[in-house]
Amino acid sequence: MIVRVVKMTFQSEKVDDFKQIFEKNKSHIRNFPGVSHLELLQDVHEPNIFFTYSHWEQLQDLENYRNSDLFQKVWSETKPLFAKKAEAWSTDRAQHLP
Repeated sequence: MIVRVVKMTFQSEKVDDFKQIFEKNKSHIRNFPGVSHLELLQDVHEPNIFFTYSHWEQLQDLENYRNSDLFQKVWSETKPLFAKKAEAWSTDRAQHLP
């Protein structure tokens, strides 16, 4: 399983725009082949910073998403709202403590 974390810092006045984009697309992203989990997290001290946290069955599933029309559409709407360049990490889960 691949755990993907993406940090996005938005222009403060664009936060609501991003929330609308996410709301409109979250079920499509969550139901993309290979996705088993999707969360949107918001920083408690800097409310213009968000993280997506997602689980992918394998790296190829993530790559398929990143090359999909869905990703291109969502990213083209989201990217202009950034205050800083997004950061992303693709990780293997080293340990899980239930």
